[in-house]
Formats: sequence, structure tokens, C-alpha cells
Amino acid sequence: MLALIAGQGELPQLLAARLSPGLVCEMEGFPSGLPDPLSFRVEKLGTLLKTLRKRGASEVCFAGAMRRPKVEPARVDLATMPLVPRMLAALREGDDALLRTVIALFEETGLRVRGAHELLPELLPPAGAPTRAQPGERDKRDAERAAGIVAALGAADLGQACAVARGQALALEATGGTDWMLASLAGERRPQGPEGGIFFKAPKPGQDRRIDLPVIGPGTVAGVAEAGLSGLVIEAGGVMVLGLDEVVAACDAAGLFLWVREP
Repeated sequence: MLALIAGQGELPQLLAARLSPGLVCEMEGFPSGLPDPLSFRVEKLGTLLKTLRKRGASEVCFAGAMRRPKVEPARVDLATMPLVPRMLAALREGDDALLRTVIALFEETGLRVRGAHELLPELLPPAGAPTRAQPGERDKRDAERAAGIVAALGAADLGQACAVARGQALALEATGGTDWMLASLAGERRPQGPEGGIFFKAPKPGQDRRIDLPVIGPGTVAGVAEAGLSGLVIEAGGVMVLGLDEVVAACDAAGLFLWVREP
């Protein structure tokens, strides 16, 4: 049986609709909007793991946005107590290190962790540019520059996206996420920065792709258009697209290109 650990956003909604998981779980404070979820707190993670096995779960998929929880030591239960040293150490690390610990804890319980893209391979579009607008030579040079920037961000366990125009980094993704980065760029970039430019998104180097694989959707297109950029570049095989047809239509309506770029 598949258990869905659902965060916020469109991805868990899509997975629930397509896969009908046997159990939906959500962390307290991050409602998924899905019906009848099993709510849990990080201080009771050990109990959640035991509950999943008791209810017949053999696989688990993490999907949707969740921020780092604030741990309240007084609420840690007996089943979670042995996990506390590892959990606290992981919470002091970057996102990728934290998620690797989460994966390990679930796997050690006998649960197989599945990536959303493994369950729905159609979320990864083929390489190419399916939009009417196409990337030009300057855009391709900016994409090369952006790939290097995101690789450096990932090596430091930071963000997965940036905006680049004429070789100049305009914005970098950090704790606030993609939407915040694009909104900040829209509010502050003009008129100082160069015109045009690209939004680029890719996984971190060496990232375990079963959790936190990058995602874009129609809302990302709206943010890119508002920021005054010329198009979106995503890594082929490394970024999920929610509603590819809608994303392409939104790009066409805004005069933007979408380039699924081979790494």
C-alpha cells in the first residue's frame, strides 16, 4: 500500500487524484486540503512510522511544500525518543542533508520511498522547446551561466533556481522559494537590470531525487512573466511540470518560451 506524505500545493492533489493512495498523512500546520488525512507532528515521527507499518503501508511518497518544523522537546513521545539525536542533527543541516535523514528513517522502518516522478513519469516532459517562442543564442548562453550558478547553489545545499540576463545573475533562490524569488525580482529589478533574461531551475548536484525534485506549473509562468523575463529553462529529467499543456499555453499567451534543456 502507498502512503502519501502530503504537503501544500498542487502536486499532492494531483498524486492523490491519479494514484488513490491507501493513506494520506500531513504534518500539523501544513494542511494539504486532502480529505481525511492522518495528522502528525515531527515530535511523534516514531509513532507515525509504526502506524504506517501497522496499517499496511509498504511504500511512501513525499509531495508538496513543507517548512522546517519547530521541535518542542516536551512533546516528543517514547517511540520518537531514540530518533531525536539524528533528527536534531539533521535540522541543523541544509535541506538536502535533512531530507536524506528523513529518507533513511523511513527506509529503516521497512518502507520504500518513491519519488512522485517514479509514480507519474509523465510529470517529466521530454527535452525540447514545445512553445511558439524559442530560446535564442543569448538565452542559451544565459542558460549555461545559470546552470553553473544553480550547481554552485546546490553544492552549498541552497536553492534550485535563479534568474540570469546577459550573463548577470539577477536573483537566486534561497529559503523563500521560487515564488518569492520571482516576486522580489518583479518588484525590484526594473529599471536597473538588463532587459529579458531567463528563469532557470534544476535539481541540486547529487540530490536524492525521491524528495524535493523541483516543480514548475502555470503559476511559475505567471511569475516569470511578471518579472519581465523572456522564458523558462528547466533541466530535462530533473524538473516536474504540473499541467504541461497549461504551462505551454500560458507561455504562448505571455510570449515566453519553455526550454526543457538537456543537462
